[in-house]
Amino acid sequence: MSTHTYLTVKALTKYIKRKFDADTHLRDVYVKGELSNVKVHTSGHIYFTLKDDAARLTSVMFAMNARSLKFRPENGMNVLVRGDINVFEAAGQYQLYASTIQPDGIGELFLAYEQLKKKLEQEGLFHPGRKKQIPLFPKKIGVITSKTGAAIRDILTTLERRYPISEVLVFSSIVQGPQAAPSIVKSIEQANSMEDIDVLIVGRGGGSIEDLWAFNEEQVARAIANSRIPIISAVGHETDTTIADFVSDLRAPTPTAAAEMAVPSKENLLKNILAYQSACLNLVSKRLNDEKNRFNRAIHSPVLATPEKLYRPFIERYVRVEQQLQRETNRLVRDKERIYTQVQSRFMQQSPLKLIETHQKSVQTLTNQLNQVTISSFEKNRQKFLGSIRTLEALNPLKIMDRGYSITYHEGKLVKTVADVEVGDHIFVTLQDGRVEAIVQNTEVSMRGDQSNG
Repeated sequence: MSTHTYLTVKALTKYIKRKFDADTHLRDVYVKGELSNVKVHTSGHIYFTLKDDAARLTSVMFAMNARSLKFRPENGMNVLVRGDINVFEAAGQYQLYASTIQPDGIGELFLAYEQLKKKLEQEGLFHPGRKKQIPLFPKKIGVITSKTGAAIRDILTTLERRYPISEVLVFSSIVQGPQAAPSIVKSIEQANSMEDIDVLIVGRGGGSIEDLWAFNEEQVARAIANSRIPIISAVGHETDTTIADFVSDLRAPTPTAAAEMAVPSKENLLKNILAYQSACLNLVSKRLNDEKNRFNRAIHSPVLATPEKLYRPFIERYVRVEQQLQRETNRLVRDKERIYTQVQSRFMQQSPLKLIETHQKSVQTLTNQLNQVTISSFEKNRQKFLGSIRTLEALNPLKIMDRGYSITYHEGKLVKTVADVEVGDHIFVTLQDGRVEAIVQNTEVSMRGDQSNG
């Protein structure tokens, strides 16, 4: 009988999965390879195989991560994938769970492009509400590009052909390489320091994404956004789209198209002028005919033939209103005269002088009464005060001392009886004119009524 323990497929697969889970090196891996067997499920999940010339790796990107992709994965693409390795238990195989996928080669630039685009869009730099209006008839046009490229020739030729009366000022800039972005920013700032430039064309001819990358730099985008002068972007060909295109006030598919958008066509202007001239002549001619007809109808109208009929009703209304106004005025004057007479009579009956005299007498009577009451009260209180003074003088112990009496204290207490002191105690005797300090040599209790003291 066999002594071996046999595992189920499920148990063995779970054991292997735990091993994968425990390996920290498999939690965040970076793998590059070629896409094959790409299938985008209706749920949004993307299933694919990542391969090179020596191996294949089954992979999946779930919908929550796939939604952030800026491109559609296709067979044959070389990509850079970040994710983790784990076991798919149902199939008993390990696979790559991708979190991000970037095209290999242009992936870094593409990611930088998307990140900056998202950042500036969230700041509102792409919002249509901040776009400035391109002037219809610019007097001076600034062009920021390379003086040696084909773009400047196309722009100048188009401007001269369409609108030769405008003045063109070229700001020579580096438009490719590491120094391109600072050079473009400097030219934009230089143009903005001049007050008479109406519109700016900023751009260059076509090229690879690396050649056009200066127009995807943040410093160029912010310089365009901060420009006081309206800017038309003219970068590359119609299929090329840069950050500068989103920030600019107007995007042109090519430098030639930018020049066409910046100025009107002299042929179209001439056609419009002739059309306006013809329309004005037709309008004036029609207006003259209309006014002539109105004049003829007016001079033959019954109203102008007998103009007195026009104002006769108003004269009658005026006479009636005038008579009514006169009657109302006379009635109002009579009412006011009657009221005046009544008021004058009451006023004479209640003369202010009489009222003043009556009140003066009342005030004098009250003043006399107040004086009498005040004097009586004062005398009563004075007598009461004098009585109180006499009472206080009678009760003043110092007055008694004037007759030869004294007050004795022992240790701050009043000595009232012989029992309050003992032989040898220090006592103080207060007299009418001072104080005497003494020592008790003897005490003697006397019968009540006996005036002797020891």
